[in-house]
Amino acid sequence: MPIDLNVARRRRNAMTASRAAARYLEVELRHIALQRDGRQVLRDVQWHIRPGERWLLRGANGAGKTQLLKLLAGDVWPQPAPGAQRLYTRDGEEYNEPWLVREEIAYLGAERQDRYEHYHWNHRAVTVVGTGLQHSDIPREPLTRAARTQAQALLRSVGLGALAARRFLTLSYGERRLVLLARALAWRPRLLLLDEPLNGLDATHRQRFLRVLQRLRHSQLPVVYATHRLEEVPAGMSHVAQLAGGRLRTGVWRPKRRRSIVAPRATAHARVTTAASRLLRLRDASVWREGRAVLRGVSLELARGERVVVHGANGSGKSTLLGTLYGEHAVANGGELWRRGVPPGMPLHAFQRRVGRVSPELQLALPRQLTAAETVVAGLRGSFGLDAPVTGAEQRRARQALRRVGAVALAARAFGTLSYGQARRVLFARALAGAPWLLLLDEPYTGLDSATRSALRALLHSSSLARLAIVMATHHADDWPPGVTQQLELAGGVVRYRGRARRAAGSRR
Repeated sequence: MPIDLNVARRRRNAMTASRAAARYLEVELRHIALQRDGRQVLRDVQWHIRPGERWLLRGANGAGKTQLLKLLAGDVWPQPAPGAQRLYTRDGEEYNEPWLVREEIAYLGAERQDRYEHYHWNHRAVTVVGTGLQHSDIPREPLTRAARTQAQALLRSVGLGALAARRFLTLSYGERRLVLLARALAWRPRLLLLDEPLNGLDATHRQRFLRVLQRLRHSQLPVVYATHRLEEVPAGMSHVAQLAGGRLRTGVWRPKRRRSIVAPRATAHARVTTAASRLLRLRDASVWREGRAVLRGVSLELARGERVVVHGANGSGKSTLLGTLYGEHAVANGGELWRRGVPPGMPLHAFQRRVGRVSPELQLALPRQLTAAETVVAGLRGSFGLDAPVTGAEQRRARQALRRVGAVALAARAFGTLSYGQARRVLFARALAGAPWLLLLDEPYTGLDSATRSALRALLHSSSLARLAIVMATHHADDWPPGVTQQLELAGGVVRYRGRARRAAGSRR
């Protein structure tokens, strides 16, 4: 009897795929519920993740996406309930306790990244990647020559080969994220969980990240990818899971046609800076950090009502520039930084109380035990914490600021229990509560859903904030504040362009 070669080939391919799938985890959640700090976060969640599937996880700020990913990873535990189960299948064996397979799950997100700052884990980038090979948070032992070679190759694959010897905490926020992607790949995971992984990445590094995921597209590695930005959804996603009201709806992913991002046009509202309106002046400023010149010869003038966009690649010096304007970093000899109301030799506190800030570093540094309202009150006092009881007047101002950003319902919640996006809205309230002259916004819309981003952009455009000066560092064209008057592009710590707005951050050169 003749052999049907096509049938034989299909059988052989099916057997190969079956053997490949067996190397990866299959996860099933059955009737899962989760409470956090007295709130019901997840309700009767049922979800089956199979090898080879690429899941897009969506939901508004506070919907519970990060908690669901942590639950998959075994970092949080569901409520005991009839029929509730977490099942992990590996190599034909079924486990109902995630700790038996936790070392085979790689999880990358903002909270995991923030731990390095919190615990001051400041190892070299190649060593951080090496901890992925060792399946540990910190180095268990020095890397062997073979492990170091492998870690360096992974850094090259994400475009950071030249930074292998740099200390992790000296890297930009986006560079740290790519190092941790290389670490996740070094983990050799059987399940990959990605929580807003492109936050803080410039356009070039976003494409590098997506290309790495593209290389995984034809493997059987199951991936769960959470994002608020549809333009950042990788190609090849197969399924979608939508969280709303604690419940999960799942289905096949059918991507819509992506909206092209149009660069903001140059504004017609350019202002003339006068001595009376000038807030600060930076001239020929160089800033050194960790023995390295991060900024060199940077100049900038800012007046009331001006809107300045700062952009450039990861590591170009954007965050250092904003920190310098605030007073966190000193300008080297030969440069000048003048601030309104601060004569030479005087403390900066009076000026800083008139400056509102939003940044990933500030969000990490704020005390987690304070309520959202107390976090705003601390900002009114120009401090991180509280050294005296909150007055009635302060409480009213804090609630007014939270209401302004659509977050008054969070007033009594502990800051540390908020989702990343909810905490970011509280930072906006804190920044605006003290009637500032100046806002310093460093990637301010990180972790925010599209509705919240639109609402905050509209607030910045409102007539009540018309006299407020804004300096914003961003990688996204559609995040530019309305009425941009200046654009500053940095490259390697040096000004590449300064003048009227001519091109959006992240647009092609």
